[in-house]
Amino acid sequence: MVAPGTRYRRTFPAIVAFVLLGCSRLLGDPKVAIVAPGGVERATVRVELAVTEAQQEVGLMYRNHLDEDAGMIFIFPGSAQRAFWMKNTEIPLDMLFADGDARVVGIVANAEPYTETPRTVAAAAKYVLEVNGGFCSRHHVATGDRLRFDGFDPHGHP
Repeated sequence: MVAPGTRYRRTFPAIVAFVLLGCSRLLGDPKVAIVAPGGVERATVRVELAVTEAQQEVGLMYRNHLDEDAGMIFIFPGSAQRAFWMKNTEIPLDMLFADGDARVVGIVANAEPYTETPRTVAAAAKYVLEVNGGFCSRHHVATGDRLRFDGFDPHGHP
């Protein structure tokens, strides 16, 4: 005979895991697609969100690898001219600066690792997408393209 409640103790974790797996599939992993002005999708990357000040301060520092289809999206409360540095960043990065309408207003290509030189563009940005160095060249990403957010709502963040 099974002790009272044992059946539930065994099945409850399985049910929770099933529900969480289903929710993650419904919501999807956060992704950013880069779309040309004509509507052609140039590339899509899985992204980590950098929303808090602490997340934004660390960014992609201390990492020695970034998958080709991965990146980090910085979401700021408003548009302003942004500057990034590469101190403690081990891999070269391309940085796509986008305005409040998610239109790419500038690109910093192949930012050199371990440097403190400010990386910026001459336009206000609300979003900055960091990807592997050379990504923009390989995928023909250009100023005027748009970012499309999939699996998350950037407006639900600061």
